[in-house]
Amino acid sequence: MASLNDIRSTFLGYFKRNGHEVVPSSPLVPRNDPTLMFTNSGMVQFKNLFTGVEHRGYSRAATAQKCVRAGGKHNDLDNVGYTARHHTFFEMLGNFSFGDYFKAEAIPFAWELITAEFGIPKDKLYTTIYHTDDEAFEIWKKVGVPEDRIIRIATSDNFWQMGPTGPCGPCTEIFYDHGDHIWGGPPGSPDEDGDRFIEIWNIVFMQNEQFEDGSMRALDMQSIDTGMGLERIGALLQGSHDNYDTDLFKTLIEASAQATGVDPYGDRNVHHRVIADHLRSTAFLIADGVMPSNEGRGYVLRRIMRRAMRHGALLGARDPVMHRLVPSLVSQMGQHYPELTRAQALIEETLSLEETRFRQTLDRGLKLLDEELSDLPEDADLPGRTAFKLYDTFGFPLDLTQDALREKGRMVDTEGFEAAMAEQKAKARAAWSGSGAAADHAVWFDIADSFGATDFLGYDTEKAEGQVLALILDGAEVDRLDAGQQGWIVANQTPFYGEAGGQVGDTGVIRRIADRDEVALVEDTRKFADSRVIAHKVTVESGRLTKAEPVEMEVDHARRARIRANHSATHLLHEALRRALGDHVAQRGSLNAPDRLRFDFSHSKGLSLEEIRAVEAEVNAFIRQNAPVETRVMTPDAARDLGAQALFGEKYGDEVRVVSMGALPGSGKGTDGRTYSIELCGGTHVQRTGDIGVFVMLGDSASSAGVRRVEALTGAAAFDHLSAQDHRLSQVASALKAQPAEAADRVQALLTERRALENEVTQLRKQLAMAGNSGAATSDREVNGIAFCAQVLDGVTGKDLPGLIDEHKARMGASAAVLLMAEAGGKVAVAAGVSDDLTDRLSAVDLLKAAVVELGGKGGGGRPDMAQGGGKDIGGAERAIAAAEDLLKGV
Repeated sequence: MASLNDIRSTFLGYFKRNGHEVVPSSPLVPRNDPTLMFTNSGMVQFKNLFTGVEHRGYSRAATAQKCVRAGGKHNDLDNVGYTARHHTFFEMLGNFSFGDYFKAEAIPFAWELITAEFGIPKDKLYTTIYHTDDEAFEIWKKVGVPEDRIIRIATSDNFWQMGPTGPCGPCTEIFYDHGDHIWGGPPGSPDEDGDRFIEIWNIVFMQNEQFEDGSMRALDMQSIDTGMGLERIGALLQGSHDNYDTDLFKTLIEASAQATGVDPYGDRNVHHRVIADHLRSTAFLIADGVMPSNEGRGYVLRRIMRRAMRHGALLGARDPVMHRLVPSLVSQMGQHYPELTRAQALIEETLSLEETRFRQTLDRGLKLLDEELSDLPEDADLPGRTAFKLYDTFGFPLDLTQDALREKGRMVDTEGFEAAMAEQKAKARAAWSGSGAAADHAVWFDIADSFGATDFLGYDTEKAEGQVLALILDGAEVDRLDAGQQGWIVANQTPFYGEAGGQVGDTGVIRRIADRDEVALVEDTRKFADSRVIAHKVTVESGRLTKAEPVEMEVDHARRARIRANHSATHLLHEALRRALGDHVAQRGSLNAPDRLRFDFSHSKGLSLEEIRAVEAEVNAFIRQNAPVETRVMTPDAARDLGAQALFGEKYGDEVRVVSMGALPGSGKGTDGRTYSIELCGGTHVQRTGDIGVFVMLGDSASSAGVRRVEALTGAAAFDHLSAQDHRLSQVASALKAQPAEAADRVQALLTERRALENEVTQLRKQLAMAGNSGAATSDREVNGIAFCAQVLDGVTGKDLPGLIDEHKARMGASAAVLLMAEAGGKVAVAAGVSDDLTDRLSAVDLLKAAVVELGGKGGGGRPDMAQGGGKDIGGAERAIAAAEDLLKGV
């Protein structure tokens, strides 16, 4: 009996012998079709070849394509496990021609493979054609199919369209007759919905193009697109009418039975079938970069996972089950799909994490559901607010509640559920509007509410297609952006990274699919609406961009590569500083830009030359190690238990990405004992540490009180810096009549001495300011029970203000402070601070803005505990302090 692996190999081998390029499966997240949530057919990755937009080095291809149908238009989730042929994940075998061969070759290929290679009896096969396709009819007759087994179908079942417009054409299908012991009639008959006649292959003849006015013309390039489900043909060749009775599913079902201790062939078999199917879809989605979340693709993944986990609970399993089944899946499918093997640890970890969390709430959620039902009349729907509470408090997706109620003959008041959801969003918006953010940014919450979160594809690709969801011009939504206009674009998915965690936003280009000469330059990428929306700041260079149209999005690859190198180097630098200076070192800010990196960290004094050289050498040693950079997903607590360093100022949800790099020979300080650097990070990184190239520190300086700042270069920028430094040292050596190495030491000694003197002067200025002896107007008072310090300073610089704020807060305890300083040209630097224990009542951003308005400024920004801004007129200092004081009175 041929296994599914054998059948797949036979199919691909047959078409390879017949001149086809065997092309690997594309990822489950479509990169070239933004209208799809998941890849759901074999032709998706070839869409642009069929339309003539893209050309490759072959004109005929064959694939075994991974497909998922569990969300959007193609959603088979509710039927999975209860029928013989529904799946969330399946493999589609297909052969394709891009203007090469057509009907006369495609039909014989199919017939020979099915009857000769697979040995399926000819007298068991029927074919269908579109009712006007006489050419296909004659070809089927020629290969030996009797006329009474060629059925003409006059409906869209046998006419395929990519959409309302575009390439289209008639289909021909091959059906297998399972025998008269199974109810059902042939296609086109009144009983065609029965299971006796099962479609096993579909061939699409892309020969026409449909236009908006309803007209149709023949395509210049006529093509072939076929599809045959591996699970369906596998069941047939293994003598079964049930896809779950194939060798692959038998193995997975047996693994589920062993893990749960429940007979796989009893009356609870449906639970094992659901688990086996959902294991495949979840594992492959995770391997292709989808992670469980509450929106978009991640939400669909979570629904699938939790549905399987609930069926595990129904089998009586008290401990997580799903992750224990992954080795069986990898042993069955990992050879053909190596990404499954590479991601095995991540898949197991993610499943275990999700199931552990879900099982902690499942019993409580179901108990609440039973309690609510006990108080309702037998025929009453579950109130929407109760269903929303299950979703919001216990993490039950709505369809999981519906699935549980279906077994009890109940339904959910979905309108009430949606009303409760809308109410929660309104509360979130109200809370946000009081945070001091600009009012016109409400548009981003409107977009998030309408379309959900943007799918970020940039961990795996730097080029993808997206569909324009919204265009923003001057703070308002518009239908189009024209040449010369600057605005924002939001798409359903993007490879562009939005600025976060110290990593700057990507730049690049966005092109219209309809006309690639119409281009918008992406100048920045940001996140809005609690990071749910990724928006691209663009200038339309030519043509126009229109809402709802598909676009091609391409990141500036060279710039992203430099940013990745700097970001990964920052992780190595952080660990090297901890080892050189002590465990007190912790990140206090960072910048990962294409030209440099900057890292702020807690430390009370400047670094010596020896310390700088030691840190630099250690970072370069791990770069030369060229170790792989790995990513895992886990809870924040589990990550910290592992030794992961959290990024300063970042907010973390239930799950975090953990980035690991560098291999240790022995136990590691503050790590898992094997890995050099482990950090919580959502940014993009190099694949191996060697990709960083080289690392050069430019020195350190004071950032604020108790915080030092290191700036550094990597890659080509570091090399150029070293080359320039060697040239300068040669010049200095000549002037000093010394060797370059000696000159370097002498120059470094002078620089160190100068830096020490500068630091001493800075500290003296701060001491004078704190003592009120620098000409400052000093005011310490209590306002509304809050200690308040307000000063107008001179003799300090704007960058000294944050450090002085910190020292005032440390001196006064629960307090707020506002410091002003006149700069050259009449401008005013302003800083405001609020102690951590008061930030739930008062934001430093609000305090700052109250003061800046009186100084002729427009605002500023920062964190709830520290904010900075500027004004134009120091003459408004007294009014500024009074405005800040008035704000305190109202807290």
